[in-house]
Amino acid sequence: MKVSTPRWWYERHGRHGRVTRTLLKPASWLWAAATARRIARTPGEDVGVPVISVGNLTVGGSGKTPVAREVLRLLRAADVEAHGLSRGYGGRLEGPVRVDPAAHSAADVGDEPLMLAGDAPMWVARDRVAGARAAVAAGARTLVLDDGHQNPALKKSLSLIVVDGETREDEWPFGDGSVFPSGPMREPLTAGLARADAVVVLLPADAPPADPELLAMFGTLPVFIARLEPSGPPPVGPQVGFAGIAKPWKVERALKAAGCDLKDFAPFPDHADYRAEDLEFLADRAALFEAGLVTTEKDWVRLPAEWRARVKSWPVVAKFEDEAGFAKSLSWES
Repeated sequence: MKVSTPRWWYERHGRHGRVTRTLLKPASWLWAAATARRIARTPGEDVGVPVISVGNLTVGGSGKTPVAREVLRLLRAADVEAHGLSRGYGGRLEGPVRVDPAAHSAADVGDEPLMLAGDAPMWVARDRVAGARAAVAAGARTLVLDDGHQNPALKKSLSLIVVDGETREDEWPFGDGSVFPSGPMREPLTAGLARADAVVVLLPADAPPADPELLAMFGTLPVFIARLEPSGPPPVGPQVGFAGIAKPWKVERALKAAGCDLKDFAPFPDHADYRAEDLEFLADRAALFEAGLVTTEKDWVRLPAEWRARVKSWPVVAKFEDEAGFAKSLSWES
């Protein structure tokens, strides 16, 4: 059973959920200690090609997959034979296996690898070293490791941290700094930044510039600003939206900002498996409002085939404000 992301995780001062947060603190200490021990004890394997890690410091919701997609695009545009590598969260195949969008489903390989495989060669493997070796044997000359910052199995040439740069009232990308499960952090901020080479701050298309206070938290690390922009306008006419991502409220906000005539919105847990009753509920809501159905690309690939014709996908991409400077940071050894 997948659980929805607690909104109070992202409260900067932790006013809500105080009792729950306090009760979960011992588990957070254990989580942080186990993560630190695993990273310290695992020497990264050198597979003979550069490995660019695109990761984050929080449990989902930072936008790392669009950034990984853009890294792959920029490398391949520069004639670098770059392949992606993922654990394949949510998929049944252990790998190593190269994702084939025509043959695999999200249930096989996970939703994010299936998305990325439409743009570049993509591999899934529970064993990252085995997956990397398979990709190199197939011709990869650079690997882009999706969600690899807390996985020490591979020696990394460049470690990018993606941060959700949107700050609103009491909503802060790192919450009050608490580690999972009492907060959104996978590890303490200082520990995660110590292993990073650069930070990507990802903002919505319509957001103001990044908060200077947030940028100051990254010290001397290079910081690149990117915007999460729609590939196209939302569907015309009244719509009922839904999303099963870490921060579904951001999808609702983005659809409205893009001018969507959004009549209703249904949030689901991250990587939700859409059951027949979920889909019928959505169909009933759409019928009530005489509306279409719209969702994210990540959710769309998880839908049963017969439902994809009934639901519009609204893809978004990461666009860097200084694309040339960011691309240069990727070409140190390519």
